[in-house]
Amino acid sequence: MNIHIMGLNGQRKDINKQQFEQYTISIRGDVLLPETAGYAEARTIWNGMIDISPAVIVRCSGAADVVTTIQFARKYELLISLKGGGHNIAGSALCNGGITLDLSSMKGISVDPSARIARVQSGVCLGDIDHETQRFGLAVPTGINSTTGIAGLALGGGYGWLSRAFGHTVDNIISADLVDAQGEFLHVSEQENSELFWAIRGGSGNFGVVTQFEFKLHPVGPTVFGGPVVFPLSQAKSILRKYRELAKSMPDKASCWPVMRKAPPFPFFLLSITVSPL
Repeated sequence: MNIHIMGLNGQRKDINKQQFEQYTISIRGDVLLPETAGYAEARTIWNGMIDISPAVIVRCSGAADVVTTIQFARKYELLISLKGGGHNIAGSALCNGGITLDLSSMKGISVDPSARIARVQSGVCLGDIDHETQRFGLAVPTGINSTTGIAGLALGGGYGWLSRAFGHTVDNIISADLVDAQGEFLHVSEQENSELFWAIRGGSGNFGVVTQFEFKLHPVGPTVFGGPVVFPLSQAKSILRKYRELAKSMPDKASCWPVMRKAPPFPFFLLSITVSPL
C-alpha cells in the first residue's frame, strides 16, 4: 500500500510501503497515520477552528527522530510542518497532506541554579518551565499563557510579565541545538554557527528545527503579586489616561497592560459581571 504525502511542489507523491518502512524502522517515537489510534488527538491544536489533516504525524522522542524525518522528507521533497505546543492561532503547526513533525513529547528540562541556566527541549510548555525553575527561585522570561509551547514563543520573540525587567524570551537564549534543512544536527550560539544563531532569534522555524534551548535564568519569587483590576467599560476613557501617565514612571520590575473585552466566565470574576464589557 502506498502512502500519499504532499510534496513541496503542491502535488501528492506516492511513497511505497518499502520506502516508508525503511524510514519508520529508524523512528523511536510514534508514527501516526489517519487510521492510527491517537491520530485525531495528535492533530488537535489550541485553535479548535483549525481542521487540517496531515498524511503523517511523527511524534519525535528525541533529536534523532527529527534528523531521520528531515532526511526522509528531503530525499523525497515532502512538505513538513512543525508542532511544539500547537498554540499558533493560524494553525501553522499542521500541514494538509504533509508530514507534521510533532515535538510535544520532547519535554526534558534541566536547571543549573548555580550557573542560572535552564536547558529546555522544544516540546515543553511555559508552565512546565516555571514549575522546574521556581523550585530554585528562578525564572525564564516567557509569555503569559502556561499552555503555550516554548519553541514557537522563543523563536518568534516572546513577550510576557517579566519582559520589562529581563527582556523578551528570545533575548535570553544562550544557545540552541537544531536540525537544519540538510538534516544536519548543529549547535548554535554566539561562538558557534553564530550567523545561524542570529537568524533563529526572531526567524521562527524558518532556519531549522530547534530541539533544545539553553536559557538565562533570573531571580524571581517565590512570592509575586499580580492579578486583574476590573473597571466597567464606561470608565475606559479616564482609566486609559491614568494608565498612560502611570506607565511613564512604572518601575521595570512591574508589568501591566490594558485589555477591553467582555468578561470571561473565570472563577475570579463575579457572576454578575460575566459577559459584561470591561
